[in-house]
This record gives sequence, structure tokens and C-alpha cells, in this order.
Amino acid sequence: MRIPEDVLIPDWPAPPNVRAFMTTRAGGVSAGPYDSLNLGRSSGDAPECVEENRRLLAARLPHAPRWLNQVHGVEVVAAHECSAASSTASSTIAATGAAIADAAWTDRPGVVCAVMVADCLPVMLADRSGAAVAVAHAGWRGLAAGVIESTAHAMDCPGKDIVAWLGAAIGPEAFEVGPEVREAFVSVDPAASVAFRERANGKYLADLFTLARQRLNALGIHAVFGGGLCTFGDPVRFYSYRRDKPTGRMAALIWRE
Repeated sequence: MRIPEDVLIPDWPAPPNVRAFMTTRAGGVSAGPYDSLNLGRSSGDAPECVEENRRLLAARLPHAPRWLNQVHGVEVVAAHECSAASSTASSTIAATGAAIADAAWTDRPGVVCAVMVADCLPVMLADRSGAAVAVAHAGWRGLAAGVIESTAHAMDCPGKDIVAWLGAAIGPEAFEVGPEVREAFVSVDPAASVAFRERANGKYLADLFTLARQRLNALGIHAVFGGGLCTFGDPVRFYSYRRDKPTGRMAALIWRE
């Protein structure tokens, strides 16, 4: 198996049997605004291009990723029980056959957990023994609703035994939100106010990285790495839904060897 060259590889103290990376927009066959490794079937790109991009990615993995139908929620599936035609009993199935969920975990070797992003924050988790891994799709709605908490709980190990990595997402200089977004976090945890800077127009600049770290720390997960790479500000490397509509989707992938 060969890891693609132009990807983000987590710089974190994960166990040696844990492998993970986040794709960028490079290395595929899509054209126009989807140039070039667009992995999103619902992005508006030519279906044959998306399927070829997914094939190219899968060729560099131990097995094809267990894709999800993401809805900005908190549902977590066991990736080893989830395929194109089935999922865990606790999840529902989209018309595509994929589980409707925003996070996946596994304790089985060779099973590739995956989420797609284009501004939302991918959060990877691994327990220090290498027995379990997970990845969550954490936009502001998922973060506020508790997708990180749901994902960590699904792994069923103490927070002190988990290491986390934050991938590329829309950064705090670009993510403008309304006061209702700030209220969704501050009403639960007043300390979340540090992740919002008020602007003259009455809106706020929100810091997804800080919000995610706060949620992880509250779970006892203090070994948090990554964060800071802004999808909005780097059109050469990253897709950004807020910057470009239409646009493609990148993937964050993690598995055990």
C-alpha cells in the first residue's frame, strides 16, 4: 500500500499500528471547480469522475473506505459493521446504501473509517494501545450537538488513553457566524466565549479548533494535536464550501493495521 504524496499526515503520537491521513484536492481526475480529487458524490461533479477518484484513493488503502451519508448530526457507527449496503442496527440507511452518520469507529484491523469535509473539521481519535480508532465530521452544528462526545464514548476507553488530531478546516479569520451559533455553545459552556470574536456587523468570527479542543479536554482528552490549517485561505490545496460553490470534498481516513 502506498500513501498518496499530497496528503496531510497527522503529526501525533499515535501507536505504530494506527495509520491516518487527510486528502487534499490534488491527485484526481475531476475538472473545473472540482479539480481534482473530489470524493463527494453529491457535490454536483460528474459521477464517473467521482467514482474514479474514489477508486484511486481506495487503491492506496488496505480496503475501500466505509463511506457515510453525513447530516451534521451526532450519530456514530461501527465501521466494521457498515458497508455500502448495511450499517449498525442503531443507524438508518440513506438511499445510497450508506449509513446516515457523522462519525465512525472500529476496533478491527484493515477497516478504514472515513468522513468527508470541505470546511467542517475532521477529528481523528486513537487509543494509546492501538486497539481502537475513530474519526468525526465536526462542523459547528455537530460540535454543538456533541459529535465529539458521541465518538469518544463509542470507543469505550478513558479520555486519558486517547490521542486526537484536528485536520484542516475553515479557520478563525474566515468563519463568520451569527449570534445564534455563539449562543449554541456558550449556553452549554460559558468558556466557549473565547472561541468567538465579535465583528462590527454584529456577527462573530468562530474558531472551530478551539471549540473542538475544549470539548476534547472536557472528556479528559488532553493529547490534542493538529489544527490551524485553514481550508478557506488555501484554494490551491483545499476545497472550501464557504469560499467556492460548487466545490469538491476531501476525506479524513483512519484505520488499524
